[in-house]
Amino acid sequence: MSAHIPTLHTARLTIRPFALADATNVQRLAGAAEVAATTLNLPHPYLDGMAETWIAGHEERAEQGIGLTWAIVRRDDAVLLGAISLGLHARHPRGGLGYWLGVTYWNQGYTTEAAYRVVTYGFAERGLYRIEAGCFPRNRGSSRVMEKIGMRYEGTLRGYLRKGETMEDVAMYAVLRSEFPIQAG
Repeated sequence: MSAHIPTLHTARLTIRPFALADATNVQRLAGAAEVAATTLNLPHPYLDGMAETWIAGHEERAEQGIGLTWAIVRRDDAVLLGAISLGLHARHPRGGLGYWLGVTYWNQGYTTEAAYRVVTYGFAERGLYRIEAGCFPRNRGSSRVMEKIGMRYEGTLRGYLRKGETMEDVAMYAVLRSEFPIQAG
């Protein structure tokens, strides 16, 4: 486990650093076409070795202070459900939230639970002032996660990101520390 990436807990989840042993499950979950279609940085197909390379980079990003990436794991049976990350911007105390979940685990509240805990960590433990996130406007599930954790819709950036050969719009959400009800977690 990482010395730089803390383990967090919720009622149903353990949010922990990834281990290389997770690579097979990462490839299986992240490799689903439905997951790749809703995220910017997940390729499809998700090739052998990609998960190992991705996991191996987490500690360095944490050491550099540019981001933390966690595995979302169900507490009762230790099943890997997906990933959540918090990009860090030291000069402007803000974070960027990102996440993906295996299709089997969609619509069960896991992402909302994990996102709330990571945002709480960002404000309470990292001293962030603002946490933002974006999604493709067609990804209503992701928008709902952001809304449920108290983020406000700030607008849509038209043609903002390239996914494959397509320029995509991005719906932007954010929450300020002063707006967020931090609970013990």
